[in-house]
Amino acid sequence: MTGIGTSREEQVLERIDRARRRKARVREEHITMAHGAGGKATQTLIEAVFLDAFRNPLLEPLEDGAVFCAGGARLAFTTDSYVVSPLFFPGGDIGDLAVNGTVNDLAVCGARPLYLSAGFVLEEGFPVEDLRRISASMARAAAAAEVSIVTGDTKVVQRGKADGCYVTTAGVGLLEGDTRLGVAHARPGDAVLVSGPVGEHGVTIMLARGELDIEADVTSDTAPLNGLIAALQAAAGEGVRCLRDATRGGVATILNEIARASGVAVVVEEDAVPVRPAVRGACELLGIDPLYVACEGRVVAVVDGDAAGSALAALRSHPLGEGAAVVGRVRDDPPGLVLLKTAFGGTRIVDVLVGDPLPRIC
Repeated sequence: MTGIGTSREEQVLERIDRARRRKARVREEHITMAHGAGGKATQTLIEAVFLDAFRNPLLEPLEDGAVFCAGGARLAFTTDSYVVSPLFFPGGDIGDLAVNGTVNDLAVCGARPLYLSAGFVLEEGFPVEDLRRISASMARAAAAAEVSIVTGDTKVVQRGKADGCYVTTAGVGLLEGDTRLGVAHARPGDAVLVSGPVGEHGVTIMLARGELDIEADVTSDTAPLNGLIAALQAAAGEGVRCLRDATRGGVATILNEIARASGVAVVVEEDAVPVRPAVRGACELLGIDPLYVACEGRVVAVVDGDAAGSALAALRSHPLGEGAAVVGRVRDDPPGLVLLKTAFGGTRIVDVLVGDPLPRIC
């Protein structure tokens, strides 16, 4: 019986590996909400349309930002758009979300964020007072992250052609030293850490819409991570392999990207993943795994196993990392997969999301 079971398991893993190695192809004729959820549909759209059209060495790694040299300096550049609904939610709004998100994308590249741009698409009839609130929130977030918003753009569309306000931010940061980070750098023996409880932003947005009869004391974790990441890098140095902020698709999507790019297995201990009781309860009611729910103030770090202790101590010493934990380890087999050791003693595959459980969360 053991031989049969092993054979079946190997066949399943082989089929999964073959599926992942196929050339990406968008089968749908029209864009769906799933294409923006951060899961398989998003990855396929990016690889089959955008990467295919724009392919170049800076884009191909598909990191959160491009790293390049200019005038003797190493720079990181990133951009993102924010279409969250509602615009204002417990713990933040679209303004600080936009600033923090771009700051964090630069920080996980190993860069010190410097300058941001901000583009606004406003719907006819949008209240000017709400725009003032959003702008003030962005200013506070930029000051907290020690960056400047130095340029931007404004467009107004007809009533009904947008959802009040969309914000696009781009940012540039400076890489000091010889930092080389990326999802393809994980090695067997590395440790996987998260900087705090997961899933808070996604659950906050879902409940803030008022469409569900669920009450929970949950607020978004939106925050700038550059200070936290600087503390981590100072403590772990070259032992830091990869950093990612777990936004759309949550921690599970990030871990799958790491496993796939590095050709390793990531094994996660379910009991080690920090989740606040209110978030866990809401996820159970909604039938959603917290590992797939977006964060906006949490970093996933892969570090050399020998540096795990110092990395964890550095995270916990920072106000934004008090709930940090080592949640798993990198193994060599089965390559390209994320495995979860459950609280009941079993093991299951944690794959990339196919559908869209939490639309419009960022």
